[in-house]
Amino acid sequence: MTDMTTSPEGGGEPQVSPRKAVRRGGGDAATRGRTTIADGVVEKIAGMAARDVLGVHAMGGGFSRTIGAMRERVPGGSKSVTRGVKAEVGEVQTALDLEIVVDYGVSISDVAGAVRENVIAAVERMTGLEVVEVNIAVGDVHLPEEEEEEPEPRIQ
Repeated sequence: MTDMTTSPEGGGEPQVSPRKAVRRGGGDAATRGRTTIADGVVEKIAGMAARDVLGVHAMGGGFSRTIGAMRERVPGGSKSVTRGVKAEVGEVQTALDLEIVVDYGVSISDVAGAVRENVIAAVERMTGLEVVEVNIAVGDVHLPEEEEEEPEPRIQ
């Protein structure tokens, strides 16, 4: 914003001087309200970040994967990115529990470490929450010969 004034000599030529922004309401904008983040938001971020790690075959335990697979086959159903993720969100901190299935042949400790790093980085960057812990349970190892069961189509 600028303020147009004429010179004091009366020359009539306008001078441009910057106008200072007026702050109303006092204080920083960050202190003028409250932001809450739902557990489900953090779970989605963590689920996406965990799936991005090489060596993670799937998320969730056997039963939740079975239910999820049935839900995906229902028309209009979609893949749940929160499967295998549980978050507890406070005002400034969050804790996460993840259940993963790793591919056979990978180092489980390396995959778990990479998942932990990726999840912490994504959640802290996107939410501003401090991640105090990420607990990882490896529920299964996916063998190469284990193919996902595809049901035969009813209509040909």
